[in-house]
Amino acid sequence: MREPVSSYPLVRVRGDGRQVVSQAGAVLLLETVRKTGLDQAMSAALAPWRKTRAVHDPGKILLDLALAVAMGGDCLADVGMLRAESAVFGPVASDPTVSRLIDTLAASGEKALQAIRSARAEVRHRVWRSAGRAAPDAGGTVTVDLDGVLVIAHSDKEDAAPTWKRTYGHHPLMGFVDHGSGGTGEPVAALLRPGNAGSNTASDHITAAQLALAQLPKKFRRGRRTLIRTDSAGGTHDFVAWLAQRGRWLSYSVGMVITEQVHSRVLKVPASAWTAAVETGGEIRDGAWVAELTGDVLDGWPKGMRLIVRKERPHPGAQLRLTDADGMRLTCFATNTPGRPIAELELRHRLRARAEDRIRAARATGLRNLPLHRTAQNRIWLEIVQIALDLLAWMPMLALTGKARLWEPRRLRLRLFTTAGQLVTTGRQRILRLARHWPWTGEITAALARLALLPNPG
Repeated sequence: MREPVSSYPLVRVRGDGRQVVSQAGAVLLLETVRKTGLDQAMSAALAPWRKTRAVHDPGKILLDLALAVAMGGDCLADVGMLRAESAVFGPVASDPTVSRLIDTLAASGEKALQAIRSARAEVRHRVWRSAGRAAPDAGGTVTVDLDGVLVIAHSDKEDAAPTWKRTYGHHPLMGFVDHGSGGTGEPVAALLRPGNAGSNTASDHITAAQLALAQLPKKFRRGRRTLIRTDSAGGTHDFVAWLAQRGRWLSYSVGMVITEQVHSRVLKVPASAWTAAVETGGEIRDGAWVAELTGDVLDGWPKGMRLIVRKERPHPGAQLRLTDADGMRLTCFATNTPGRPIAELELRHRLRARAEDRIRAARATGLRNLPLHRTAQNRIWLEIVQIALDLLAWMPMLALTGKARLWEPRRLRLRLFTTAGQLVTTGRQRILRLARHWPWTGEITAALARLALLPNPG
């Protein structure tokens, strides 16, 4: 009787390898940290929390955690993957030291959070300047998307509560800078909230917007060049009034609820007033039309607000809602951008859907759950997640080209970070030799070459 033949070769495994580096492709993140000066900025920001005679720098500990999360970790203990490769990542603090720092920063509350955020804002300005045409502000405008995220809690944690989707956990409100069709996006705000926090709470949207604006270069913290986009959760009188407040003058594009008043006004719009919706390439969007509503539906809203409604044939199998009309799905949004065709404005608002991609990336980068018990600790964890997402956005923006710039975290890990390497010491040099046969080794070395051309911080 013949023995079954496997489709895969038999490989004998031994655990005595030396000078082998796993996750060798993560040197891309290390070079991004060096070239952006994130390590120096974080070290300076957290210097007040460094104890006398301490061996480990609090700034590096926090960055090590962010690197571990960027590489796929989802708890504090996952920093152990860096500790195992000290020749590449340097000395890494022990698990008890890491936990003590998180507790210390959590006890400091807003002071520690502000220090971390200030360092990120400082580095962000430098990164955008280095990125040139690839920066999100290259066109002279910046778009910030605000959206809520449901984070499931599988155990009882502080402030965990039932959510509107009948799950249990937290409901953070996050903000992302949109990099446009040629890139991904980066986080600029994360407001931790209980699971039962309201979706359309104006005060929370104002706080999240303030956090986001503080992360932008100063020239974009007020004025029409900054666009704030939200879904219908942001379509409240208080939030829209805050955005349009005199002296702030922000541009906005916020979803609106189809009220009975809006619904009745849509039914009175003549056929000649409807304009065909468009796609990103300029072609007509099949089965979709847009129109602008005027009159008493704008009463009580800030001056200059425009109300634009879209009607579209629903997808096969989709159920109509009570607010739909004549077999058409209705959606509505408000903006204060004058002088542009409503079809163009509707397309701009529809591109807010890219925020869902950013949320998916965040879930895959430490936001699948909140690993700590206390709310103050999880606020620090949210900052760590944002630093990790910053690095995963900055590295492609500065070093990758073509389709690789669009890769989300999971693909970056699979193709780049997991590359195997061998550490060779010759004279006074350490050389990390990446696997020649790996399909994306050329992508890594080319990206490292681009990072090497960037000016050093300071």
